[in-house]
Amino acid sequence: MFAQNIHELYKFSGLLWVWSLREIRVRYKQSILGGLWAILQPLSSMLIFTLVFGLLVKVPTDGMPYPVFFYSALLPWTFFSSSITFAVPSLINNINLVTKIYFPREIFPIGSVFAAFLDYAVASLLFFVLLFVYRVPITYSVLWLPVLLVMQVLLTLGVSFLGAALIVFYRDFRFVVPLGLQLWMYLTPVVYPVSLVPDRFRFLYMLNPMAGIIDGYRRIIQGMAPQWEYLASEAVIILSLFVIGYSYFKRREASFADII
Repeated sequence: MFAQNIHELYKFSGLLWVWSLREIRVRYKQSILGGLWAILQPLSSMLIFTLVFGLLVKVPTDGMPYPVFFYSALLPWTFFSSSITFAVPSLINNINLVTKIYFPREIFPIGSVFAAFLDYAVASLLFFVLLFVYRVPITYSVLWLPVLLVMQVLLTLGVSFLGAALIVFYRDFRFVVPLGLQLWMYLTPVVYPVSLVPDRFRFLYMLNPMAGIIDGYRRIIQGMAPQWEYLASEAVIILSLFVIGYSYFKRREASFADII
């Protein structure tokens, strides 16, 4: 059944591409700055975090410059949170299409994730500028980047599928999403390093997939490989979330038009 769903989605790959482009256009329609918002959002957060947590609180960064430390976490976190924010309500925001035309409904959340990924790619350009300014060398550890990126995309899609299906049946879920993302960010090493987490809680803490992913990004910037003992368990959790989220989405798909 899973392979059949993937094959059907592949047949509609042209529609998926068109819908993703449409998501990008709608997001920046009548916007003066347009795609620059993709850079301004993590950049403004990085500046605030550098001022508050860097200069005032003086959070340790394990030897990384404050702007690089914060931006290296805000970049993937912004991609994750933006994807969830737009993907979860994507079905109920397109009621007319859901109730009148048949195509794989997962195109809606996937399109939102693709659009957020483009923002991520654009905002990554500034990160390379920061690496150059602060003379942070790029080593062979950067070869781990595709592994972490694939893990993050699968996690994002899994959460998006599950949330997009749940919000159809439980509209209160739209209020849970921003609160959940806010709490999730504080449980993730965005404004602090993993080294601040006590050793006795470290394994439990790293069961949060985004914690391992963001720590992995920072480690490869420092020329180190991600921590295998955590990465393996997080990969299992991410694959499980993806399978559960996608399976639940497809199982409830036939009811979407009637409920919405």
